[in-house]
Amino acid sequence: MTAQSPMTLPDHETSTDQTDQSVATNTLAANDTSSSKEGSVSSASDADTDNGIDLAVILEPYFRPDANTIVCGALDDEKVSALAQAGVEIIINLQPDDELGFDESAAVSRAGMHYEHLPINGAAELKQLKILAFDNILRQHHSKKIAMHCGSGNRVGAAIALRAGWLRGRKMDTAMERGRSHGLTKLEQEVHNRLLVPR
Repeated sequence: MTAQSPMTLPDHETSTDQTDQSVATNTLAANDTSSSKEGSVSSASDADTDNGIDLAVILEPYFRPDANTIVCGALDDEKVSALAQAGVEIIINLQPDDELGFDESAAVSRAGMHYEHLPINGAAELKQLKILAFDNILRQHHSKKIAMHCGSGNRVGAAIALRAGWLRGRKMDTAMERGRSHGLTKLEQEVHNRLLVPR
């Protein structure tokens, strides 16, 4: 299979860049200008949205770019259960199997959620084909409440930033801010360097 050529997709076709996810509810502009801060606690509105579950206490780290998007670190049975109780429908796991301490797929299924696994094993795998696959998963589930995770949220944030820059045609500052709002930290320079290369 040959690598797909790079493309910039119109906004209306890619409503699942989780900060843009609420296109379906016509709040794209608000989401483009709002982002959560690292280590932020959930607000009363988050608790209402999450069926009264305070995910900021349960998940570490915890990022909340918008009402339908949760980014966190590695999960366990208790965290999977809390996410299900909070109304999450999809879990997207970017950790490779050798980082998992339990059968996450089975735990997610038992909790009644859908599971997507796209392992990204460090910076070396932040390539366009992986980001295209990540984009495809988000597009399939654009209207759902999603929790995305890796070990710390860093790879999720990296994938979001690269998606924004490579596939959505966002400017560097915008793409990087999207990544930070989704957990990008230690991979920031790597992502910045990759966004400098035309795709």
